Amino acid sequence: MPELPEVETVMRGLAASVTGRRIASVQLGRKDLRIPFPKDFANIIRGARIAQLSRRAKYLIFTLDNGMSIIAHLGMSGSFSVSAPRKPKAHDHVIITLDDGRTVIYNDPRRFGVMTLCKTTALEKHALLSSLGPEPFSKAFNANYLASQLVRRTGAIKPVLMDQKLVVGVGNIYASEALFLAGIDPRKPAARAAPKATLLITCIRKVLADAIESGGSTLRDFANASGEAGYFQHKFNVYGREGEPCFACQSPIRILRQAGRSSFCCPRCQH
Repeated sequence: MPELPEVETVMRGLAASVTGRRIASVQLGRKDLRIPFPKDFANIIRGARIAQLSRRAKYLIFTLDNGMSIIAHLGMSGSFSVSAPRKPKAHDHVIITLDDGRTVIYNDPRRFGVMTLCKTTALEKHALLSSLGPEPFSKAFNANYLASQLVRRTGAIKPVLMDQKLVVGVGNIYASEALFLAGIDPRKPAARAAPKATLLITCIRKVLADAIESGGSTLRDFANASGEAGYFQHKFNVYGREGEPCFACQSPIRILRQAGRSSFCCPRCQH
């Protein structure tokens, strides 16, 4: 599943191509993805100008000048690309032609993605967005907030950091990496990690910022809007490095199972 850096990378690539363009035509290859397309989806967005493209958590938000916004999620295998008109390929489920003749294509082999509509003024209340926590780079995600949330939690720190109601965008990969930088064992009770809230925020932001700068991480299907793969995975300190030596102390990296997910850590550097 693409995480925040991957979605941010896609958003930036798409924004440079589509912002200010008008939607000339819309072609749907099927009636649904993970959920059905809204009734009259194509008619509602046809003719509208894309005023802004932004990201909320792992969702892309296309703000249109007709008072509506498209909410899109890539799912496990979804991708956007911008190109000159071409013959549709397998799994091209949405083809949007812009007023300059280029096409924005959403391709999704597994169809776990989402594309739906919402009034722009009601975005914060939409079911997909209403329960989300603060963005990791926002002022709302500060030491006082994080510490006050962690002391209430009884679970281990890693699964807690992955709770999108606490903070958005810290998925499995980046939680492992941030905890390594902070020197915190992923099994440590969240409440006991509360005194390190400032350090945690610094490490979360650093890992995410580095990943965004590097273009995200390529795991299975991810590619950015130009079709290029991300390459942050070449910088992983612990994720996916089970048995390999820690770059800091040479101890073998350990893999753990937490909440059904794989966690990676250094048994010596993290405590």
